[in-house]
Amino acid sequence: MVQNAVTKEAELRVRNLQTPLGEMIALAEGEALRGLWFRGQKYEGVGGGNPELWVPGTGEEPVFRLLERWLEQYFAGEIPREMPLLRPAGSGFRQRVWRHLCQIPRGATVTYGQLAREVAVEMGRQTMSAQAVGGAVGHNPISILIPCHRVLGADGALTGYAGGLERKRALLQLEKGMK
Repeated sequence: MVQNAVTKEAELRVRNLQTPLGEMIALAEGEALRGLWFRGQKYEGVGGGNPELWVPGTGEEPVFRLLERWLEQYFAGEIPREMPLLRPAGSGFRQRVWRHLCQIPRGATVTYGQLAREVAVEMGRQTMSAQAVGGAVGHNPISILIPCHRVLGADGALTGYAGGLERKRALLQLEKGMK
């Protein structure tokens, strides 16, 4: 579930996690996940404020323990049972696009154009720029859990994944086999 950002400044805790696709950085705000990026990915840390203010997590924080279980189940090819609370920071438009991403079923894909049409309908508009939607998708601060890897180019090609196209391919392949 994607929850809107809180208004007051809260302590942000950070934790490094190892996954089969490489090291990831998790950022938590209280009981919610604020960010999850592959190390070195485009836009790493965006939406997380000043990284110099991040406090190292102990690993005992409930949100990190839940995230670790979720990732273990996911990378084992299982459908994770319990999703951490998600609190990505972003504009109202980006939040809207990210909520739509969360509605794409596991193992399915949509194009940027399809996603733009869905967002346009929700906003009561006739059209929506696929590029504007693509910008919001690309700035998704919570990789994998907000499944931006499920969005493809107009011709069905793998395009535009901040974590790298090889990771996008691997995530889509993994999800096809999930039961």
